[in-house]
Amino acid sequence: QVQLRESGGGLVQAGGSLRLSCAAAGRTGSTYAMGWFRQAPGKERDFVAVIIRSGESTGYADSVKGRFTISKDNAKNTVYLQMNKLKPEDTAVYYCAAGWRAGRESAQYDYWGQGTQVTVSS
Repeated sequence: QVQLRESGGGLVQAGGSLRLSCAAAGRTGSTYAMGWFRQAPGKERDFVAVIIRSGESTGYADSVKGRFTISKDNAKNTVYLQMNKLKPEDTAVYYCAAGWRAGRESAQYDYWGQGTQVTVSS
């Protein structure tokens, strides 16, 4: 079994916080990198954050740096995205992904979740 499943999305006011979770099953738990992407209606899927191995390094899109934090619980095979100081422009479907290349392009990831909706009201 190779699966990623996101959860934790919802509706929040601007300035609020949400924590997204991505549970991994099967061999996706042993990939080199896990990342978060997001896609707003009519837009491309954009990189948000990445975490390498058990958490030895992380990377963020400039638009979320200082507000979002990616982390990983290796025992639970789960990656998290803590989102603080949310803005209306953060509204999107958020996807978790796993791969071996640790890139910032969606094509560089091998496994994808089904997405969870995050809506930020002004």
